[in-house]
Amino acid sequence: MDLRDIENVMKDSESGMMEKKETLISNSNKTEHGNQDFDHGTALQLFLDHIPISSIPGIKNSSVLELRTGDSVRDAIHMLYEKDVFGAPIADVLDLDESTSATRRFSDKYIGFIDFASMVLWCLEELEMEERHTNGNGGKEIKKNGFITMLEQNPDIGQTKVSELAKSFLWDPFFSVQLDETLFHVMLLLSKHRVQVVPIIERSNSNITGFITQNAVVQLLLKSSGLEWFDSIANKALSEIRFENEEHVAYVYGDQSMADALHTLRESQIGATAVINRGTKKLIGSIRRSDIHLIIENDNLLRNRKHLTAEEFIHMETDNEDFDLSIEQDLGALLSSGTLCLRNRFLPRMDSPVTNKKTDTLKKVMKKIAETKSSFSFLIDDMQQATGVLTLRDIIIQFAPPCIDSSINGGGFFESALQQTGCHVEKGTLASNH
Repeated sequence: MDLRDIENVMKDSESGMMEKKETLISNSNKTEHGNQDFDHGTALQLFLDHIPISSIPGIKNSSVLELRTGDSVRDAIHMLYEKDVFGAPIADVLDLDESTSATRRFSDKYIGFIDFASMVLWCLEELEMEERHTNGNGGKEIKKNGFITMLEQNPDIGQTKVSELAKSFLWDPFFSVQLDETLFHVMLLLSKHRVQVVPIIERSNSNITGFITQNAVVQLLLKSSGLEWFDSIANKALSEIRFENEEHVAYVYGDQSMADALHTLRESQIGATAVINRGTKKLIGSIRRSDIHLIIENDNLLRNRKHLTAEEFIHMETDNEDFDLSIEQDLGALLSSGTLCLRNRFLPRMDSPVTNKKTDTLKKVMKKIAETKSSFSFLIDDMQQATGVLTLRDIIIQFAPPCIDSSINGGGFFESALQQTGCHVEKGTLASNH
């Protein structure tokens, strides 16, 4: 698929979604009986349930790389790095004939999804533990292709099977959607569970055909600007909204080591750690899981991670001066939903993180995050000090039923989707069955 084909797909998909939006705007002032307005909750459900996943740009424009349960961590990291892929599903390899395989459920075929950064950070943590156990004398000389060489020199780490890392960061493959389902189901999954992407599967063979990301969902939500239910939420100031990390920021000081920053990053649930100036307490940058590939590309970073400071690291990044960013703006959600690139050239520099203030509206944050392809925005005060973090999941939760209106009682599609996600409605809010 060349750029012209991609642009045509984007235009066709956007046209279809805009037609649905206009139809819903004209119908949202009517009910079955003709005159009464829909409440916001019903309008929300109606809108989301009229956007099929198949209409999302880029869903099927790239092949899906799979790992297998028997793959080693070393091989998995090497494969994702070489293929420039952020993460991959893990297929459970069983000796089944074709007729049996064709009838297998998705939950039988895949045991989860694993990402590149999580594996690299796990390996570094294990290496640090080994070195502490040997009183610092167990370190290996880092040679060319340093990280892979290090894993080969430490087979107890490198030869660990990816399936054995399930307790650390694999998520349940049950959280998937089929191509003929709607954005409503995706919203339920992304709001209730801590997943960055939702796999799209073919009903006929249970194969994964693509992924939809949190960023793609936010971009699609922005297309509903003008609908009353959307604007009633999106036009609120951040100070009026409750979210998980509104008063907490995982951080390291700029003079701390890169090794310290990587440890904090592994513990962070938002996939990023702020870098703070120790003297002024101002936010000067951030280190994200999406930056971890730099450790593989630069042996000096791996070798000197205990001596290089976090501030030095965030200023090492170079701009992508040879890429026309206007192309990406035209493609919109396409690259977010259809591909999971390891080297994401569209992200802001590490020393220029996305920021907002509590006086900003939610819509302003959504537009800023969507334009920069970021997964979060730091909240800062007038002193440029970080006071909190707003993530894509925080944003999606604001629009995910039944959070905005307790009148959604779980009927029809909503009831079916809730059953599949293991949730139910309790006093107007989502609750887990477990």
